Amino acid sequence: MTADQTPLSPEPGPDAGIDDIQADIEHTRKELGETFEALSAKADVKGRAKKKAADTRDSITEKASETKNVVVEKAHAAQSAARDAVTDNTGSVKPRVPIAALIAAVAVLVVSLVVWRRRR
Repeated sequence: MTADQTPLSPEPGPDAGIDDIQADIEHTRKELGETFEALSAKADVKGRAKKKAADTRDSITEKASETKNVVVEKAHAAQSAARDAVTDNTGSVKPRVPIAALIAAVAVLVVSLVVWRRRR
């Protein structure tokens, strides 16, 4: 007997009346119906597979939504950090950013000239 089964009630004795016997029959029918339903549910492979697929789909959808939210939050944080790095408190571009870009452009030009001269 498993934990989810109810213990069997004793059958009515020899001195039981018609009402007791009919109640026992109804109780037995009810138990038999529950047992049949449980066995039918276990035998319904297609239904169980659909339920499992639906549960998996819901789980994947939930995880995708959570991942999307995390990515959006991190993108906003990176955007704010980048904006803070190139602007001052008033929102205008910091003066060293154009100077750094100019220095990088000059460095690329010098390297390009050196490579070009060596190939000639």
